[in-house]
Amino acid sequence: MRKFLFLLTVAAIPTAIPAAVSAQSALPAERVEEAETVVADTDDGVEAITVTATGLFTRIENTGQAVTVIGRDEIEALQGADITRVLARAPGVAFSRNGPLGAFTGVRLRGGEAEQLLVLIDGVRVADPASPSGGFDFGTLTTGTIGKIDLLRGSNSTIWGSDAIAGVIDVSTRGRGGLAGSVEYGARDTFSASATGGLSEDAYFAGLSASYVRSDGFSAAASGTEPDGFEQFTLGGSAFVDLTDRLELFAQGRYAASTIDIDGFPAPAFVFADTAETQETEQLSGALGLAYYGQDLTLRASYALADTSRDNFDPALGDAPLFTSDGSSQNLSLRGEYRLIGGLTLAFGGNREWTEYRTDSDTGEDATITGAYLQAGWVLGGLAAHIGARLDDHDRFGSATSFGGDVSYALGEGWRLRASVGEGFKAPSLFQLYSDFGNLDLRPEKSTSMDLGLERGTRGSGFHAAVTAFRRDSEDLIGFDNATFTYANIAEARAQGLEVELGADIAPALRVAGVYSLLDAENRLSGNDLARRPRHSATLFADWQTPVGAVIGADLRLVGDSFDNAANSVRLEGYEVFDLRASFPLTGALEVFGRVENVFDEEYQTAAGYGSPGRGAFLGVRAQM
Repeated sequence: MRKFLFLLTVAAIPTAIPAAVSAQSALPAERVEEAETVVADTDDGVEAITVTATGLFTRIENTGQAVTVIGRDEIEALQGADITRVLARAPGVAFSRNGPLGAFTGVRLRGGEAEQLLVLIDGVRVADPASPSGGFDFGTLTTGTIGKIDLLRGSNSTIWGSDAIAGVIDVSTRGRGGLAGSVEYGARDTFSASATGGLSEDAYFAGLSASYVRSDGFSAAASGTEPDGFEQFTLGGSAFVDLTDRLELFAQGRYAASTIDIDGFPAPAFVFADTAETQETEQLSGALGLAYYGQDLTLRASYALADTSRDNFDPALGDAPLFTSDGSSQNLSLRGEYRLIGGLTLAFGGNREWTEYRTDSDTGEDATITGAYLQAGWVLGGLAAHIGARLDDHDRFGSATSFGGDVSYALGEGWRLRASVGEGFKAPSLFQLYSDFGNLDLRPEKSTSMDLGLERGTRGSGFHAAVTAFRRDSEDLIGFDNATFTYANIAEARAQGLEVELGADIAPALRVAGVYSLLDAENRLSGNDLARRPRHSATLFADWQTPVGAVIGADLRLVGDSFDNAANSVRLEGYEVFDLRASFPLTGALEVFGRVENVFDEEYQTAAGYGSPGRGAFLGVRAQM
């Protein structure tokens, strides 16, 4: 399937890599071989591929935006189902979790709110329109079926439309030929298993991935004693069929069903404590479409849908749910690129999205947003630049425009200078518009971000160094107005700081690396720090391949103090968590692995009143054929 790479990178389906890649083209010149990797071998070394920067296949070196790509090999090396341990390796990332694995998890990028990060799974928008702020719960996303993670830091509504204020994260489901699988067991009676496999020929590919996670957990309430468990089953798949030499039919989908025990505020004290409540969540997303590959023109048209339903139960009150909600979206989109002469390209696209929600306490509502963009790109030698604009029209608040541009310039000896500026907006959520606390006069949240970076090499290979200074100004931020008991545009914010990445092969078998983030995130009206944004955060990691073939690794997460609330009256103390891990190949197809998380049994909180995991040991085995 010679067109496999382009479709995968545009649709964010992992991971096919060409033997040779053209800087001016989104289409590989040679037949693409299936491979579970996210890098391309070129004459210049190993180069990562991104889709979040432009919406199309692009080498990271050809964008001025700050992008991190984490592939399946790194995810497997870290071990375990917890996605936050993977995201901690990217600069600018902070997260909070309301208890054990599976509990609500918010990811904040460069000081943005959790719901200001656009989340895609296999290219499909998966935020829950029924949640109050219309965000995505990372507690429902485990690593077993993930092929790669593509993370863009900075506003990019020019390409992606609503929600891309802080950035974009694109999670791709695993896809590979043959079979592979793993099982793991460890602390808190935690069991996880995953498997993936696929069939491919020149004219088709079909792949399927599945994972299962079960854990007894620990009390979500830090003061509690009753464990809160988690169980999830996830299934993902993709298929591609060549209808003609230039036309391809594709389909992809994901289903996840989760159950998590939660704590609450039981009578008579009504303070946060152990309860027997549970929450069941079902998520369904997928896309169906056609891709055309001409000599100079590439087109991709698709229909996508996503649905998230939640049911909360309290056994003490009977079998009927205490609360139910359902949020769904449908999206018709066209994306393309026209390749002109001299390294000049024109990327374009448009989409129409329908969102709706309902709960057991209201009849629900819906909204429609339509957008289109045009972006010019130019690659000439060591210079790459893009500039674009987008117009969106919402059936409630009217129109929003977004502009963006970036430039990357090779300085020589592997160094490059990159810079970008981008605008972002976030449409008011359906809950903010239509609930009992809603306000139909809400305006979209808006942002302008800029960054300037200097980088050498490629992440994960050889000597890599990157320093990025950034700033984002946001206005018309939506919050709850205690004076009117409704949502309103009542806030402005500024987030600025510095990100540092370093990595080097100290010896042929030893690599050390790390990321550090300095963040100043401020409410511009009150002058207070934004909640749950630590000023300092870092992750240091190392991997050593021993002479006997075993790989020993270590990860140290360092997080500084922050405040838990907007008033800055509740402080979250900083913490350090140290993990050790190891793996040993028994044969070419069989490997055993294990780790100890939180080796020194650090007690900490990422959300006030909620517990975090203590020391835990895990052991597993993986195989492939």
